[in-house]
Amino acid sequence: QLQLVESGGGLVQPGGTLRLSCAASGATLDYHAIGWFRQAPGKEREGVSCISADGLSTNYADSVDGRFTISRDNAKNTVYLQMNSLKPEDTGIYYCAATPSSIMASMTPAYRLETNYDIWGQGTQVTVSS
Repeated sequence: QLQLVESGGGLVQPGGTLRLSCAASGATLDYHAIGWFRQAPGKEREGVSCISADGLSTNYADSVDGRFTISRDNAKNTVYLQMNSLKPEDTGIYYCAATPSSIMASMTPAYRLETNYDIWGQGTQVTVSS
């Protein structure tokens, strides 16, 4: 029953900022870890970041560490991805995904693997170009 819908994508210049939202409906996200993934044209889908059910543990791909911040507001049933200092190589379709998880599970790089997620949003396009 859980459904995810991404929003907030768009066209920005290099160095710009976007905040993506992942809104859940049909069920609570309280017992799910959430991952953000992206797929650039002609490339495989890759894990960008993930966050534990309680929001206390996060993990980032090296390519975005220090520039992106994942967060969640369980009261709003929403997860966010704040993207700063955007680069052209950040261009792609961004997806959020959910997987049932222990509330206190520690986010390891394994939580950035798409095979560990079974609920996906439809994606939102991010284009970074001058």
